[in-house]
Amino acid sequence: MFASLKKQPFIKMAQLSTLIAEGVEITGDLLFTNGMRIDGRVKGDVTGRAAGDGKSPSLLVLSANGHIEGSVRCGDAVINGTVIGDLDVEHRLELQSDARVTGTIRYRQLQMDVGATVQGHLLRVAATAATAGNVVDLGAEKAAAAERR
Repeated sequence: MFASLKKQPFIKMAQLSTLIAEGVEITGDLLFTNGMRIDGRVKGDVTGRAAGDGKSPSLLVLSANGHIEGSVRCGDAVINGTVIGDLDVEHRLELQSDARVTGTIRYRQLQMDVGATVQGHLLRVAATAATAGNVVDLGAEKAAAAERR
């Protein structure tokens, strides 16, 4: 009965096609497609773009030894290291127990493990612009009805 509820792994290892190894330090902005794992240090902005098919969002994995000083923008992210700068994740963000983020975090779905720390703001963004039009502000309707009375 419970076998069908088995949790699927979030990280598809085949998607991680780029590695910045521990001991490597890069100064400058990075742009990647598909997936990237950072075990080293990056001083600059890190931007991921979706694969050529447009269906697979970019994936950034920052290990416990990884360090980014700059803004990060990608489709999905698993953070277990340090980010000093804003973090903008289009889909799913996972902050693991050693994650340290200083800056504003924008996300759609968030999983935050015990021990992860954020110094800044957490901002949940709407799923898509298409669904944003389906939102009805009930408070405004109530206020308008009260004025009519």
